[in-house]
Amino acid sequence: MEHLYEKVAYLKGLADGLSIDEETKEGKLLIKIIETLEDFTDVIVELDEDTEEIAEYIEAMDEDLTNIEDDLYEYDDEYDDELEDDENIEFVAVECPNCHEDVYLDEDLLDEDDIDIVCPRCHEKVNFEEIETCCCNHDEE
Repeated sequence: MEHLYEKVAYLKGLADGLSIDEETKEGKLLIKIIETLEDFTDVIVELDEDTEEIAEYIEAMDEDLTNIEDDLYEYDDEYDDELEDDENIEFVAVECPNCHEDVYLDEDLLDEDDIDIVCPRCHEKVNFEEIETCCCNHDEE
């Protein structure tokens, strides 16, 4: 922003060097314009400094928020890998005989004999051997 001060100073010097008479209408106008430009320059420089300060503050808040998110969610790169692996899981839709809510099971769970499946809605045990199942991919939900 120094270039604005330099330009206004140049105009002031030019006005002084040309011996602009402050008693004439044109002279008064030119001097007032130069003074107004100087005021504008002061305000612009102040706004620029405030903007830089706010940007630094926002950056610090962003870093703090990232730290809080990391602590709160214990986020790491392994989580991204798990999400990518989950995209390839095949699910089977099973209707709960009690509440008729669809329960989605990992297809691999159907092969397990010693696992009890509990409906997330009514909390009753679902015996999927008695129920018709349909295969679906979770991307189609």
